[in-house]
Amino acid sequence: MIQAEAFAPGHITGFFKIQEEEGDPLLKGSLGAGVSTSLGVTTKLEIERSPKTLVEVKINGKPSEAVVSTRVVSIFLERMGESHRVLIEHEAKVPIGCGFGSSGAGALSLAYALNEALNLNLPKVEASQVAHIAEVSCGTGLGTVIAEVHGGVEARVTAGAPGIGQVKPIPVDNHYLVACLSFGPMSTKDVLTDPNACLRINAAGGKLVDELLAHPSVERLMALSRGFAEEVGLISERVRRVLGEADKRGFTLSMMMIGDGVFTIVPADAVDQLLEIFNSYASQAGSVIISEIDFKGARVLS
Repeated sequence: MIQAEAFAPGHITGFFKIQEEEGDPLLKGSLGAGVSTSLGVTTKLEIERSPKTLVEVKINGKPSEAVVSTRVVSIFLERMGESHRVLIEHEAKVPIGCGFGSSGAGALSLAYALNEALNLNLPKVEASQVAHIAEVSCGTGLGTVIAEVHGGVEARVTAGAPGIGQVKPIPVDNHYLVACLSFGPMSTKDVLTDPNACLRINAAGGKLVDELLAHPSVERLMALSRGFAEEVGLISERVRRVLGEADKRGFTLSMMMIGDGVFTIVPADAVDQLLEIFNSYASQAGSVIISEIDFKGARVLS
């Protein structure tokens, strides 16, 4: 069997606007802004020729249907016109389905690993486009893949897959960290297929990219993200309590899009104060995640 390994960072979206284009999934996506985290998804792949295609996926050691990953494999093998036995192991260092871009990171790292293992020599942009198509077609995300390709703190200024959409970096010092408190999952697919939710999202997120680029900073990103979260109306009661406590302490936090949790981007020396807040609420089934910013983007490891 041929083996390969790749990594894609996690990604947290602060605000976004849905950009739907009929037909071509490469044109679908979102405008918005967010941050890539050094905690993400590492994918190990084993693949060999087989009379019949068989795909097995494990996430953190447990068998999974992993519809997005299965779709990535299907796209690659359909283009090759060959059958393979494919064994995939995703190791996710972020909570799954909780707003950390895990499905996009899994798809993107898998696409890079497949490109490497099959010796296809596709440009990274083409391999990344497969991951984007898979995620968009499965309804699990819109702009995550292109953000995870670039890494850092970014504004997505035009929608679409890597190579089509455009991303601009937001300046941030490398001593800033991403601090999160996650209470659990929220279905991206349910939100993106709810017409009322989509109307609120697009009404709130329409002009925020321009506002961020007018004064590009992580502080401005967090302020705009918080305003967006308030307008969209997805904030749960327990997230509301954490936001209120952080406001009293002088921190600007917002809700992760889309997950039942909060995040912020702060200097490393402020994290201890945030942990005091987070730890007081973590007993309510919350997970505290502190991560560096990933500035490299998705990459092949071996």
